[in-house]
Amino acid sequence: MNLNTAAIDGFQLRIATTPSAPGTLPLLIFNGIGANVELLRGFAEAMGAFGIGVVAFDVPGIGGSSKPVRPYRLGRLARLASCVLAHLGIEGPVDVAGVSWGGALAQEFVRRYRRRVRRLLLAATTAGVFAVPGKWSVLSKMMDGRRYSDAAFMARVGGELYGGKMRADPALLSQFGRMVRPPKGRAYYYQLLAVTGWTSAWFLPLLNVQTLVMMGTDDPIVPLVNGKLLAALLPNARLVEIDDGHLFLLTSAAECAPIVASFLNAGEWPAERRGVA
Repeated sequence: MNLNTAAIDGFQLRIATTPSAPGTLPLLIFNGIGANVELLRGFAEAMGAFGIGVVAFDVPGIGGSSKPVRPYRLGRLARLASCVLAHLGIEGPVDVAGVSWGGALAQEFVRRYRRRVRRLLLAATTAGVFAVPGKWSVLSKMMDGRRYSDAAFMARVGGELYGGKMRADPALLSQFGRMVRPPKGRAYYYQLLAVTGWTSAWFLPLLNVQTLVMMGTDDPIVPLVNGKLLAALLPNARLVEIDDGHLFLLTSAAECAPIVASFLNAGEWPAERRGVA
């Protein structure tokens, strides 16, 4: 994964890229809330085995990007993503993926830049305010900044928070803790404000784009029913259930990559349920 910083649309943005094989489109990935690009490294490497390169960037105030001075909405970040693609010289269509909070941004990007998008991947995400929330005991831990800075706190709550393989494998929690970087200043809360009151429910039926919806069967943050709602609202979507938790693209990257690659490279719909050992 190549990491570079560039001045784009008023921000210093940290951008991550991996090369694409000839004849394949780059995959623009929008990360989860508070998540820096290093967390995508394993998935990016797994996709590279299929010739699929990725583009990702730390949103303002996250990872290596400069802090925002005021709150923003998703439309602002969608425009920023378009500027990133222009900076990289990517003028043609791309495939787009969104993980958790980044799934909302991915949906907004497709709405605003439909002609730039060939296929869409939505992972562990929702349609916004009409989402079925996880348990409050879990969501309250999402608001606790100690999960970015206190390894002991993460070790104590990470399994309950993220579910799936994180419940039984302390090594995965330790790996996650080593890669994550604390958000700067109010950046995390600005990300929350960006999606406050937002919903895609009104425009998803109008998005005739092939969409793969992937959801974890043991996701305490975004329950599986939200994926079923997305697949029902989108006119050309398929839901695949992964036997893992909220971070399945991280914890089951090797198993998820062939599913995603088959969809992106060949446009083949995967089985509606795909277990991951």
